[in-house]
Amino acid sequence: MDPKIQAHANILELIGNTPLVSLSRITAGFKGEYYAKLEAFNPGHSSKDRIAHHIINEAEKQGILRPGNTIIETTSGNTGFSLAMVSIIKGYECILAVSSKSSRDKIDMLRTMGAKVYVCPAHVSADDPRSYYQVAKRLHGEIKGSVYINQYFNQLNIQAHYDSTGPEIWQQTGGQITHLVACSGTGGTISGTARYLKEQNPAIRILGVDAYGSVLKKYHETGELDTEEIYPYRIEGLGKNLIPDATDFDIIDQFIKVTDEESAHMARELCKTEGIFAGYTSGAAMQAVRQLEAAGEFTADSRVVIIFPDHGSRYMSKVYSDQWMEDQGFFDSQNVGEPEKVQYVK
Repeated sequence: MDPKIQAHANILELIGNTPLVSLSRITAGFKGEYYAKLEAFNPGHSSKDRIAHHIINEAEKQGILRPGNTIIETTSGNTGFSLAMVSIIKGYECILAVSSKSSRDKIDMLRTMGAKVYVCPAHVSADDPRSYYQVAKRLHGEIKGSVYINQYFNQLNIQAHYDSTGPEIWQQTGGQITHLVACSGTGGTISGTARYLKEQNPAIRILGVDAYGSVLKKYHETGELDTEEIYPYRIEGLGKNLIPDATDFDIIDQFIKVTDEESAHMARELCKTEGIFAGYTSGAAMQAVRQLEAAGEFTADSRVVIIFPDHGSRYMSKVYSDQWMEDQGFFDSQNVGEPEKVQYVK
């Protein structure tokens, strides 16, 4: 490449160094200052670019991944997209077991990126042979030369964020961060980021966001996996019906649960107030902030960083569809649908 031309060698060089943006409108009246870490600025539009690139690089260094191998993973969509993107550049086949809860938009994008996609029923137990965990394991056993990324139980998931997201936030806030708010699914993002930040300042509060229908909050508080807590929910990318090894529960100070409906409306509110077209999980993170502020978690001296994991374009058939919102019963007297804003000139 001509050294005079300012160009990246490939799209993977754009991963990381995502911006921090002040949130002033949606937090009007809140105590403290609030900042969003916009992970949609990664080339694959989510924080999962970080782990896909890191895990594959490490697997190559260790000789686990070789030319001609197939990458297999379990995903709600974003990790799969990132793995498919990295696989294209590095020359691997990519097979993904995806939850049926994933939006049609995500599934279509995975297919477009060249991945082979197995859509598995979302509302079955983790040990059911139809679950996306078991389907990925089965395919790994059947396909010679395959490597199962296994993000839920892969410590490199944590390391990727320890090496990148944590240092970025510390540098971007000049070390002034007092609270980190992040959704917890596999737990890699919150755990790796928190581990780095706590090393710099143990007083930083780490606040995890969980979904109703998930087991994480109660497990954090009691050490008990309560299967009675498990029931279907709509938010993608947070919560779990198992306990991931990639979650460092000891480093998280508190979990807070959010509802499907309030998170969906909060994602829409982010668009209308801050102009940030964020995903469903980002709405969940912001909803958690609202609940925590109302509960007195923050003071005038608080400097709160919220990780917004992905982009709203992945939810066009979900939270940004009036029809989907109507079908879920999310429009009521308090949260009515938008009046028709599209007019066709004949």
